[in-house]
Amino acid sequence: MILRTSAQCYVEPHAREFYIHTLRTLNASGLPYLVGGAYALARYTGIERHTKDLDVFVRPEDAQSALDALSAAGYQCDMIFPHWLGKARCAEDFVDVIFSSGNNVARVDDGWFEHAPVGEVLGVPVMLVPAEEMIWSKGFIMERERFDGADVVHVLLACADKIDWDRLIARFGPHWRVLLVHLLMFGFVYPGERHRIPEEPFHELLRRLAEEEGKDADGKPMCQGTLLSRQQYLVDVSRWDFADARLTQGHMSKEEIAHWTAAIDEHH
Repeated sequence: MILRTSAQCYVEPHAREFYIHTLRTLNASGLPYLVGGAYALARYTGIERHTKDLDVFVRPEDAQSALDALSAAGYQCDMIFPHWLGKARCAEDFVDVIFSSGNNVARVDDGWFEHAPVGEVLGVPVMLVPAEEMIWSKGFIMERERFDGADVVHVLLACADKIDWDRLIARFGPHWRVLLVHLLMFGFVYPGERHRIPEEPFHELLRRLAEEEGKDADGKPMCQGTLLSRQQYLVDVSRWDFADARLTQGHMSKEEIAHWTAAIDEHH
């Protein structure tokens, strides 16, 4: 695994101080949190980005407490999406307080913390989002304007020999096809590195695929595309009478889906 404790993302000076203050505030609060996003990606892959925000991950039950701690430090805090995301702002700088994914599949739980490597961000000691959880959460981001597949294959390239493959497959659970897609993409992107993906997990996913060949899911026609993009499959569930997997699989409520959908225009 490529775990660089000294890699840094470029940050404007004012944002740098803001992020350092944020991390120190969270450390002082005693609340467990993890750093993800560009900083974790830099540690695993060496890819350094000009980042405009800081992603911290907490358990759902700690999300409001984390926002309260930052509010007490003078930040303007809001629970933007109650099913997965809060924000803390100071002037133009902000921090995302994340406790799930937008589709509410990759919820933060104890496993994130049990397997989190220790690192350093901007000189502050922190724990990082594990590689398995980074692949899991990023694996579902397939929006028209954003696709995190390149991040996934770069993490695989850097960490394949250290990944807990059984745990990773278990994370994807019934959505294991999404993981298989990324493994196939890895082999396409890096034809000379295909040997990095162990045969056993790859063959396990292919075995599952062969078992399901020609078999349709029971019940009303369902679209799982809404787990990959909150916008591109709305036509399927609003006009074509496909069931929304976010609802039928219990990931989100009708109210959460409506709130998440209504905000699409705000983020373009």
